[in-house]
Amino acid sequence: MNIRLPTLVRTTTFKLALLHSVLFTVFVLGLLIYLYASTVVYVRAEASDSLDAELSELSLAYSQGGLVRLNRSVRERQFAPGSRQFLYLLQDAQGQKISGGLSALPPDIPLDGRQKYLFDVEIIQPDGEFISRPAEGRAVVLPDGGIILVAYDVGEFQRIVPHITRVVWTAAPIGLLMSLIGGIVISRSAARRADALAKTAEGVMAGDLSRRVPVVGSGDEFDRLGEQLNAMLGRIEMLMESSRHVGDSIAHDLRSPLTRLRNRLETTLAEPMSQEMAEDTLGQTLGEVDNVLATFNAILRLSRLEAGQGGPMLRTDISTLAEQLAELFEPACEEAGLEFVASIGRGLFVLGEKDLIAQAVSNLLDNAVKYTPIGGKISFNAARERDGKIILEVTDTGPGIPAEERERVVKRFVRLEESRSEPGSGLGLALVEAVGRVHNGQLELGDGGKAGAPRGLRARLVLPKA
Repeated sequence: MNIRLPTLVRTTTFKLALLHSVLFTVFVLGLLIYLYASTVVYVRAEASDSLDAELSELSLAYSQGGLVRLNRSVRERQFAPGSRQFLYLLQDAQGQKISGGLSALPPDIPLDGRQKYLFDVEIIQPDGEFISRPAEGRAVVLPDGGIILVAYDVGEFQRIVPHITRVVWTAAPIGLLMSLIGGIVISRSAARRADALAKTAEGVMAGDLSRRVPVVGSGDEFDRLGEQLNAMLGRIEMLMESSRHVGDSIAHDLRSPLTRLRNRLETTLAEPMSQEMAEDTLGQTLGEVDNVLATFNAILRLSRLEAGQGGPMLRTDISTLAEQLAELFEPACEEAGLEFVASIGRGLFVLGEKDLIAQAVSNLLDNAVKYTPIGGKISFNAARERDGKIILEVTDTGPGIPAEERERVVKRFVRLEESRSEPGSGLGLALVEAVGRVHNGQLELGDGGKAGAPRGLRARLVLPKA
């Protein structure tokens, strides 16, 4: 029978938290073992070194003054302040005690001075009571047959070792428990964030494109991922909304030219047709077909831009490009009865696709010519702003665009009601906005006229400098 583990246990975050807990526990155990070993080894080494040093000094005293000097040194050390940790015994060659706090040699103690020997000693207390204490000592046979024994009271050390042991065995399970609790808390927090991502994805797949990933504002990797996903979902929602209305918009904007085309052909076929009438009809038909093809080409190019399929980004001389566009549109403005003024800075370069930028600026200039009434003025400026960005600005004295409509007119097939009588497909500003976005820039729309004058329109394509 297969046992299905709980969801929390099967998550990657829980496994990582468990791994963290194991590593933390190993670290804590290693640290405790190290503390135990270093403490015990240090105390033992300190006791052994002190014992060796004490025995060496007493041996030096014997070599300098014989048994008399050694006896005096033992007495001085025995009653010196802070010497209670050392115990001494000095015997003569006949085994008689000369001095020291020990009454007799322990049984079976080695007399070579190299081996340490553990034994119990009876120590008299200030109140006259004897107590038994563990000691570790070394004994050396003197050249005259006497024996000197130096011992170290290890009672304090033996009391410390069990205390350290208890601390280690108490701290180890506490460290393990805390690491597991911390791992579970961390894993549950991460699991909740991941679950929020999964629920958002499920909602989007179910058709709710307005769903967004919760962002708590902590600035961690989940927040950064959530912000990127929300930006992506916003873009998808915009594209889906745009695609949802593309069919209706295409039908609405192409119905008129196709209807005119059909009516014209039907009327022409219903009557005897002369050579002149046939040529006129075919010419008008060709013009309508060109308009339809231009609309579809604009849709195709805009779709490619929104899909990120633009051309290579090269260092482009905007000054030269702007001059060429100004020369191209100045005659068109004169023919339409409009004043045209161009102001183009020198040394303006951006990193982009020249044809796309030219198409975008041409759309802005074409719109200005189309909607500015006779006697109006069109200004075309190319300059560098203080922050280094390059601007391509077209300003006219036409009816302009109301502020509440400016966000909407950059979408596909959106045309204001007063523009329905003018030729066009409603893709011009959408294409300009897409070109700006592809070049990490933006399209800005504002009023172009002064107070008391027609509203006008100021369209600025802002691009980063190369």
